[in-house]
Amino acid sequence: MTGSDTKDPRYTLKPGMYDAGVAAVGMKHIAFLKKPDAFQIKATSPDDPQVQKTLGLLGVSDTSKMPKSRQMMIAQLAFANSDFAFQGNHLFQGNFYGVNIYDIANPAKTALLTSMVCPGGQGDVSVYKNLMFMSVEMPNGRLDCGAEGFPPEPPPAAGHEKEHRNPVAQKERFRGVRIFDISDIKNPKQVAAVQTCRGSHTHTLVIDPKDTSNVYIYVSGTSFVRQKEELEGCSGETPDKDPNTALFRIEVIQVPMAAPQDAKVVASPRVFIDPRTGALNGLNNGGSHDKGAEKPADTNQCHDITVYSAIGLAAGACSGNGILLDIKDPVHPKRVDAVNDQNYSYWHSASFSNDGSKVVFTDEWGGGLGARCRPTDPNKWGADAIFNLKDDKLSLAGYYKLPAAQGDTENCVAHNGSLVPVPGRDIEVQSWYQGGISVMDFTDPAHPFEIAYFDRGPIDPKSLVLGGDWSAYWYNGAIYASEIARGLDVLELPPTKFLTKNEIEAAKAVKVAELNVQNQQKIEWPAQLVVAKAYVDQLARSQALSADKISALQKAIHSAEKSHLSAKSVAKLKGMTASLDESAAKSPSDAARLHALAEILQHPAA
Repeated sequence: MTGSDTKDPRYTLKPGMYDAGVAAVGMKHIAFLKKPDAFQIKATSPDDPQVQKTLGLLGVSDTSKMPKSRQMMIAQLAFANSDFAFQGNHLFQGNFYGVNIYDIANPAKTALLTSMVCPGGQGDVSVYKNLMFMSVEMPNGRLDCGAEGFPPEPPPAAGHEKEHRNPVAQKERFRGVRIFDISDIKNPKQVAAVQTCRGSHTHTLVIDPKDTSNVYIYVSGTSFVRQKEELEGCSGETPDKDPNTALFRIEVIQVPMAAPQDAKVVASPRVFIDPRTGALNGLNNGGSHDKGAEKPADTNQCHDITVYSAIGLAAGACSGNGILLDIKDPVHPKRVDAVNDQNYSYWHSASFSNDGSKVVFTDEWGGGLGARCRPTDPNKWGADAIFNLKDDKLSLAGYYKLPAAQGDTENCVAHNGSLVPVPGRDIEVQSWYQGGISVMDFTDPAHPFEIAYFDRGPIDPKSLVLGGDWSAYWYNGAIYASEIARGLDVLELPPTKFLTKNEIEAAKAVKVAELNVQNQQKIEWPAQLVVAKAYVDQLARSQALSADKISALQKAIHSAEKSHLSAKSVAKLKGMTASLDESAAKSPSDAARLHALAEILQHPAA
């Protein structure tokens, strides 16, 4: 089960913060911007007063028995870059300390537009029309976005150091989802703050095509349940003691577009319920390989939910399980399937293939704070698990893990990614923290493979400094990576033996107005000849057509392009579709490519 490659050039890169060694194959780095000063922790030692002050704001009152390295890492987390959202020519980069908004009209000249300090973590963001949403979970979050947090908690009494204690109730504390009006992009204005019992670790934008007056937010809370003295109705009891417990559920927030200030929680779906018995704790992880967690444990939270409204389903990565939800009624999602895997430590995030026939789940073994891509680490732990999806049922097909080994001072595990819209293939670009960025082809889910990567050396050669890529997403022709400690990277995909110029140009032909990756949109390719050329390249690669047929298609398409789709050239293209017999294809993928190619040749668009 082990097998990360120590001969890969990524394993021996020079360390450094801004001068680390770089290895890249199939990816071109075109821009880098450092984090703004306000979003950086200047301290380099756990004994620095800033570290201790930051820990106090986060509710860590007693550090006497906490390793110094752990203290430093938690303090760094308070200023970590997190997830992305996109709208038009703007990129929104969340941070545990607020948000930064960038102008990406020219990706190679990405520029900072504005910064907004608003602590509370994780700071994951999404955008819809004139609204921006932000997740807040940590105890330093304030209703007014203030950075002062709250007074440090008193140390625990002797003998009670290991007991969990909620922070003292504060009427100004905020944990939930913030809503901002971004009509003035340089001056976001908070218009609502919807409190939830566990805060919002992540959230998912949900658009109901039958309800244009509202937008919905699924809230995934993974932290402690606050006491009822701070928020009425909150209970962290087990279901047998309190059937209204805030555990074992997600929240649904309804946001009226005409009056976002009236946003409120309208449902708390019990997505882990046993439909036969009605028990709220109806799912468990089946046991884990983690030391001390070998026995099955109940699943009481989702970490991340990806909705795919076009097929009426959502994939929930829910700590101990991967679940499938029917979201045709988005206010009342219903679980239709659930899976677990003893190779998995913590089900973290999910992505659908564009046709909805596959789901990629990620395992955040070690919580993102540990080195989990070392040569001795099993290649099915901290990896992607790829499932086939048919008739609302999930079945495991294969695994993918970053093939390059990483060192002991590099936090590394599977994390956030998005589809790259190459027609005819299932390709995902994905972040791996200090493992960098990896681009995976999972068209054959049983045999996924890497087609491109970008990586830097470790931030520090002697100790693990929290860093690396939190998210890596494709948006309108470029790849953007949220580097936790360093800043923002922008990359492109050049042609390689794994990816042709035509395939890249076909991907760039897809343009979207907004991108919130957890609200997955169906990719539609224009019926342009560049898309047809991508299919021809793929059919040549797989040898699904003879060399003579490939050559004839290429010549006919070139002639049609050169003549600007003259009637004669279009007639020639239509005539060639008869020879594209998809029934003779050797694989379902090639059959789909032949069918799609024929459709374009029948009706090519300028």
